[in-house]
Amino acid sequence: MNRITFRNVNIFDGSGAPPFRGEVLVDGKRILQVTRAPGTVNSENSRIIEGRGRFLMPGMTEAHTHFSWNDQPSLAAIQFMPPEEHMLWCVRVAKRYLDMGWTSAIGAAAAKPRLDVVLRNAIDAGEFEGPRYLAGSQEITTIGALGDNTLPHMNFEELSFGSVCSGPEEIRRSARTFIKYGVDHLKINLSGEYIAGIPAEMSPFAEEEIAMLALEAKRYGKRIAAHARSSESVKQCVRHGIEMVYHASFADEEALDMLEAAKDRHFVAPGIGWLIRTTYNAAEYGITEEVATKMGYKRELEVASETLRKMHQRGIRILPGGDYGFAWMPHGTNANDLQYFVDYIGMTPAEALAAATSLGGQIMMRPDELGQVKPGFLADLVLVDGNPLENLALLTEPAKINLVMKDGIVFKDCTMPFPLHAALHLPGGDFPLQEEGVREAIAETAA
Repeated sequence: MNRITFRNVNIFDGSGAPPFRGEVLVDGKRILQVTRAPGTVNSENSRIIEGRGRFLMPGMTEAHTHFSWNDQPSLAAIQFMPPEEHMLWCVRVAKRYLDMGWTSAIGAAAAKPRLDVVLRNAIDAGEFEGPRYLAGSQEITTIGALGDNTLPHMNFEELSFGSVCSGPEEIRRSARTFIKYGVDHLKINLSGEYIAGIPAEMSPFAEEEIAMLALEAKRYGKRIAAHARSSESVKQCVRHGIEMVYHASFADEEALDMLEAAKDRHFVAPGIGWLIRTTYNAAEYGITEEVATKMGYKRELEVASETLRKMHQRGIRILPGGDYGFAWMPHGTNANDLQYFVDYIGMTPAEALAAATSLGGQIMMRPDELGQVKPGFLADLVLVDGNPLENLALLTEPAKINLVMKDGIVFKDCTMPFPLHAALHLPGGDFPLQEEGVREAIAETAA
């Protein structure tokens, strides 16, 4: 059926309004009606989903996604995964995200040049299930910086995690190569990273190199994302119009002033979950709290928490997502960011959920059709058993994500007992059993 009615649901519409009890009618890919009174939706010729007071919300957007990170404890494990297996891994992980209610995602860099592009194209073609996806490039980096994993006897092209460049012309060539492959945006590593042995406060790129990347991106109509932990790297993002700022932990007052002055142009996806879980949850993999402290992560977490609180107070757009895909923060646990936003950034649960939904529509460049439960918007909907505004951890539990819809298509449906669910979804139609009374019995039991 291409018409679906959600009855008796508690609707968080992403607009900033409090949740309300109501009904939603989906017709094809889009939301046709949202009402506050029972029985007011025209549900004729539609499948009825009885909400029984469950929480209906927009699909979430992961703003800093690495599908090719392979849930292992090191960057080397990503680097040495063969491309064939790596592509299959990305396909499986994309399905995991969709099942957890992430209906859109921003690629924050692929481990190999075309992984993101091929995955996006396969999802768009309906070959595999996954979030609506904007594909990123590899991480554009420079000699000795984050992403340059080569050894002295290797060429830069051999087993390198990023695209290693030196000088504006090499930046130009790298940018044009990724644009030729079909990326939606480019990614550059403007600061260091402790786990790679490079201080996070370091800013390795010269201004003329960043200017070249910005010029090429503008020429071809592409956006840019930047790994930018240092204060200087955040300022470079603003100076060169880099829209997606990842991390921004050490942004000083000048950087915050610059971001605030251009806050309608920039998004910050801090990846605060990486700092928290690497500091407190990675001991099994050799990174105890003591080790993380020596590396610099505990200090960075303390600084980042204060910095991000200031950003939030200034109205700078902060979105969830970042570096999930390591052993101590595996893919699918991304919704932990929402509680971290409350605990470390000072957001309310509703603000954290809005960051994942309505702000998600903005970073996906579709603010008028994504991220809200509103007539005319695309039907990206998630039905949750329980109220995430009272317990955000519900969004980390697969069993609590009862239904996921993207573009009006139901990809996950646990709204009824398994035998009935299986019967309703056999090939041949929603109700393939035609014996007298069976349809009515199934519908009555499901309700």
